[in-house]
Amino acid sequence: MDAIIIVGSSGHAKVIVDIIEQEGCYRIAGFLEKEQSKIIQSFGYQVLGQESNLPQLVQQYDLKGIIVAIGDNYIRSRVASQIETITPLLPFITAIHPRASIARNVTIAAGSVIMAGVSINPDCSIGKHCILNTNSSLDHDSVMCDFSSLGPGVTTGGNCIIGNHSAIGIGAVLSHNISIGQHTLVGAGSTVIGNVGDYCVAFGSPAKPIRSRRAGEKYL
Repeated sequence: MDAIIIVGSSGHAKVIVDIIEQEGCYRIAGFLEKEQSKIIQSFGYQVLGQESNLPQLVQQYDLKGIIVAIGDNYIRSRVASQIETITPLLPFITAIHPRASIARNVTIAAGSVIMAGVSINPDCSIGKHCILNTNSSLDHDSVMCDFSSLGPGVTTGGNCIIGNHSAIGIGAVLSHNISIGQHTLVGAGSTVIGNVGDYCVAFGSPAKPIRSRRAGEKYL
């Protein structure tokens, strides 16, 4: 099997390791992490270096792919951009759990992660480096733009659009035909029945914008 490397070694990375192992399509060489001495004991994979070491690691381990295992949408986008600059020919892979349900005419771009129990219905489009967490669902004809994410248990209706870098919190529900702007956060357990704009935080049932939000603001 082709060797890949995973960027990050958090709890989110453990989930991605499990997905890749269950897919059985790639062999994990190890992790990239700032703390180079750190080891993921529960899986036995070692930290091999930092992003700056990638050119050497590609040669040493004959790497054929890479995936960014960072849950924060904004940080993930910055790291992915750095990797593209350092090793432009190393492709990003997708990680799709075998117990995910993916319907016909669904497109999933490079770097995205689809976890166990996810349901994606027909004619949906998943952008680059998106995350669909455990038991989330995206109904027909919906779009997730690059670096957006659905928290565990999120449910969307059909024809929804989730903007770049936006995050839908755990257990939130989006009605049909909802548009979420870019860099926006929808709070956990919220019910969204109207469109939400860019750069804001929305909470409640029904969800309402409660304040503005800057790009890169922490939310996890």
